[in-house]
Amino acid sequence: MSLNHNQLIAKGKKWKGTALKYPFDPDLPVLFVGSKMFALFGKTGESESVNLKADPEEAWLLRQQYPGTVLPGYHMNKRHWNTVLLNGEVPDGELLAMLEQSYRLAWGKLTKREREDIQ
Repeated sequence: MSLNHNQLIAKGKKWKGTALKYPFDPDLPVLFVGSKMFALFGKTGESESVNLKADPEEAWLLRQQYPGTVLPGYHMNKRHWNTVLLNGEVPDGELLAMLEQSYRLAWGKLTKREREDIQ
């Protein structure tokens, strides 16, 4: 099975402080935690894809592990973002872990005040 946009959005919306917004285009849903974006949903070629934050070293390792499927973040800081094609090559568990890590990295960038307001 391969997760799709709707399934990833549903999972991400369950986490504290998360909202679905459309800041760029009505066809590009984005998950935010507070004021920070952590998942941008789009298409790469014919495949659904998602841009996710990642630790720079882990981002590179994931690109090596899934060449052609995990790519440097399209229109993003390529050290800190990956574009992941939702083509079934990345196992669902790994993809969900990547989504959660992206959320946690964005959470860590919130101000103390913003985190307290969400709590």
